[in-house]
Amino acid sequence: MELGLVTLLRTAWIAVTLPIVIASIASSKLSSFHQLVSKFAKRGKTMQPRSCKFTVPDRFFSQVYIVAVVWTTILLLTTWLYAYKMAPLTSESFHILHLASHLMGGSHIFSFHKSHLTALEHRYRIWRTVLLLLLMEAQVLSRLFETFNVSNYTPSARMHIFGYLTGLFYYIAAPLSLCCTLAPKVFKFTLNLVAEFIVKGKNQMPATEIDWCGSVNPLMKLGWRQWIGSAIFLWGWIHQCHCHASLGSLQAHAEQVDDYVIPTGDWFEIVSSPHYLDEIVIYAGMVVASGGGDLTVWLLFVFVVANLGFAAAETHKSYLSKFENYPRNRFASIPFLY
Repeated sequence: MELGLVTLLRTAWIAVTLPIVIASIASSKLSSFHQLVSKFAKRGKTMQPRSCKFTVPDRFFSQVYIVAVVWTTILLLTTWLYAYKMAPLTSESFHILHLASHLMGGSHIFSFHKSHLTALEHRYRIWRTVLLLLLMEAQVLSRLFETFNVSNYTPSARMHIFGYLTGLFYYIAAPLSLCCTLAPKVFKFTLNLVAEFIVKGKNQMPATEIDWCGSVNPLMKLGWRQWIGSAIFLWGWIHQCHCHASLGSLQAHAEQVDDYVIPTGDWFEIVSSPHYLDEIVIYAGMVVASGGGDLTVWLLFVFVVANLGFAAAETHKSYLSKFENYPRNRFASIPFLY
């Protein structure tokens, strides 16, 4: 089941990334395909009124973020509980892990210690998964908050229904990709707890006391990659919140004066869509925090880069065609590259 889920997710990421990559190739032979993918991706300011029958209001995307928060929270809480119950980490484990890795070398004398070290490393992988889901939780919560308190959706703003469904797919598959190797075990663990509760009832269940310090301390003992990855994530996350706040204020101003204002200041002077660049930084931080050894996380990151790069290019093209005075020295999403 574990390999089946991993294979399914990897295949899905490749399947949704390839059309975007192909559509991004500058070739006259692919212009029709580019227009088709672009039509599916358009929303808000890039969606022309009555350009397509299969559209929904742009504000419907808030439903996607509600699903994202509920789903990510379920994955986070169940995985955290599994890690707390099945993969406890103590200070002694932390020291044993580093001491054993230092002393073992390649000697067969330490075969027992190698086995013990492998078990400890597995526990650390479980807690790394908890960290990744915790980062994802912060991201989806911020997006949900911004949807209701920062973004100003105009009544006429529309999006293609395919884009809406793609958003649903993404926010179900992305959190699951961060924990896909562990998800079957967590599912079985949670199912057993529920079955035990149904059979025994609340009064017959053993009393469970959660050591809150013990449930958080393992996260503090993770390696330098997790700290660096979390720092990169936090940098992109904070800057994205700032960019969304700036865009939200401009949208509110545009509603009052009935004219769109070109964003300026900060990274807006370098790229047309700095909030997309921030999102790429956010997921780059997750890749680093994962340790960089999980192909599924890498494929998720490649999709984010391809999808947001394509969307940023369409937004940039829209700005250039709509505003004669739009700065020509700005890039679409990645400074000096794209």
